[in-house]
Amino acid sequence: MQRISFKLSEAAISGLMSEAQKDDVSVGQLLRDAVKRELRRRHPPAKTPRRADEQLVARLSALLAPAFAAAQSWGDLNRRLRKQGYELVPAGGGLALHETEQGERLCKASEMGYGYARLIRRFGQAFPGHSHRWLAERVLKEAQDERFDVFE
Repeated sequence: MQRISFKLSEAAISGLMSEAQKDDVSVGQLLRDAVKRELRRRHPPAKTPRRADEQLVARLSALLAPAFAAAQSWGDLNRRLRKQGYELVPAGGGLALHETEQGERLCKASEMGYGYARLIRRFGQAFPGHSHRWLAERVLKEAQDERFDVFE
């Protein structure tokens, strides 16, 4: 890795520090993740239907199930996955599981049983940096409407 430096306002630095603390990561990691997401957004890979190998998905599901089960927030989930060498990355209208060292896409989170809508309902918000904010708004509104239907 190479080191770069640039200037930021005090407000931007304060905001970065606050967000990094929420996700329990360093400011450097937060910035690296943001740059990686932005580069992927600007230069997306060619869209080809990719189904992950079923045996790979089964192994990953078994390995990562405890992290998904114990996570209390997106930041908590990301931290648990990173400890095992994986990360979730926005992909279209959902999330994909990537290996962190090489950045290789392994499978969709939904292929492991963790659809984006399900995780939005569980954590009560969109995945940080996901471009499909409208999806989270719709899912959360539907969840709220379902709660009110129970009391009517």
